[in-house]
Formats: sequence, C-alpha cells, structure tokens
Amino acid sequence: MNQRTISQAVEVIGIGLHKGEPIKLRLEPLGTNAGIIFYREDLALSIPLSPSVVVDTQMATVIGGKKTTSNENGTISTIEHFLSAVYAYGIDNIRVIVDGNEMPIMDGSAASFCLLLDEAGITEQDVPKEVIRIKKTVEVRDGDKFVRVEPSNKVTFNFEIDFEHPVIGQQSQSYSFGTKPFLEEIARARTFGFARDIQYLQSINLALGASLNNAIGLDDEKVLNPEGLRFDNEFARHKILDAMGDMMVTGHNILGAYSSFAGSHKLNHELTVAILADTANYEMVSLSKVQSREFAKSFA
Repeated sequence: MNQRTISQAVEVIGIGLHKGEPIKLRLEPLGTNAGIIFYREDLALSIPLSPSVVVDTQMATVIGGKKTTSNENGTISTIEHFLSAVYAYGIDNIRVIVDGNEMPIMDGSAASFCLLLDEAGITEQDVPKEVIRIKKTVEVRDGDKFVRVEPSNKVTFNFEIDFEHPVIGQQSQSYSFGTKPFLEEIARARTFGFARDIQYLQSINLALGASLNNAIGLDDEKVLNPEGLRFDNEFARHKILDAMGDMMVTGHNILGAYSSFAGSHKLNHELTVAILADTANYEMVSLSKVQSREFAKSFA
C-alpha cells in the first residue's frame, strides 16, 4: 500500500465551538512525503503537524506556530475530530486550510469530516506508506489515569471511563481498527459537556458555539438532547475518536495496541512525545514490509 492524499479540493463552512462564528474549512491534496499541513489563511501561517506544535491540551488539542514575517502567533483548536477521520482513511498528505483559530465543530463527531473526505475521494500515490510500529510498551500516567501503547500486529483501541454521573458511570469500548468499522462504530460518537460548565465557559466568552446540535449536553441527572444518545456508550466511543485524532498528531498511522483509563488530550499528547523521544520505542516501517495483512486490508 502506498501513501494517500485526497483526489480533489473540497470545502465546507461550519461553526467554531468557542467563538461561535462561521469557519471555512478547505482540504487540498499534497504530493508525496509532504505530510499533514494546517494553514491559517487569515494569517498566511503554515503549521506542519507534529507533537512539537501542540501548544494546549486543556479542552481540546490545539496547535500553533509563528509567522515568519512578524512575531504574531497563530493557533488552531479542536483538530482531533478531523484527524480521527484522517487516521481512519489512512491519509498521509493533505493541506488543511481554515480562516480562523479553530476547526468547525460540525455535529461534534467525525461523521461530517468522513463525508467530506468521501466527497474529495482518495488517491493512492507512488511512494510506499510508512507507519509507526511500536516496539516497546510506552505508558503515561496521572494518578490512576493512564494511556498506553504496546507492540501488536493489530491496531486496537480500548478505552474505559468512570464519571460520577447517572447517565455515564463506568463505560468501556474496544475497537479493532478499520475504515468501515470506524464509520460504523466510532465516527458518529459526539463530544459531550455539562450544562454547568458550558454556562461558565460562555460567561468568559468561550464555547459560544456550543449547542445541542454539536454536542451531547448533560445536566446533573440526564441527557438534554431530545433525540437522546446514538450509542448506549457514546461517551466511551467518543474518547476513542479523540485518541485516534491525538495519535494522528504524529503524522502517521500507528501499528500497536492503545489502551486507556480516563485518558485525556493532555495524556495523549504526552504519550506521542514519549513514543517519539526514543527510537527504542518505535520504528518507521513501510506498510508493505509489515507482516500483517489484516492491517493493510483495514484501509479498504
């Protein structure tokens, strides 16, 4: 299997979660070995994706860079939902253009981004696709919370959460990687938030675009969305969606087994940094040389 890009440019307009303003997103194909490049059109600022450009993980994964012609810094927030779709489709080279400081939130899941990639189409290029093969278990902890990757010939994600809320409680989800299973099991799982937190954030001019159209809303007892949940354990499924997007910040698919209890964007970022800090932890390998037909077929 070779590297992949999209077949044609596509664009969409959606609401930004924090400013509540329209954000134009445009995706463009790139040549081989170009990687994933984010671009702030309003600042003429390119941000090649890597863990080194992550500048904040408190509420989302945020990347940033500095303009070469001035000292002005630019950031792009909430990239993880889009990147989970990029991970699932096996895209290696793509230009992601926005005209503001965040990705559009769409419906709070990755489903709309998958539709956009379907519209763009996928083109296989003439250079072999490389993946990060995990050679050694790497774990990051914060008390009883952890994220971990282990060597495996299969790509799996296992996530467990435990919230003191009657609707959430203890939940878990296991996912064996594949584009089709992603669309069926993970892509439609929405982000979630508590009404009390949203009220506070909006009082300080954040989460101005948050609504029941782009998130699961919860009060102290119940789900506020009239349509209810898309899955009984939608919260755990969305955590896998987030984890896939955060792992894609490396710029590559990862061959290994990911697991977490109560993980976060912060821990996921620390995990990617820890993996790449030591070549004893990983190796870059051509997918054609990976002795796992199942992994190669999972992108079909």
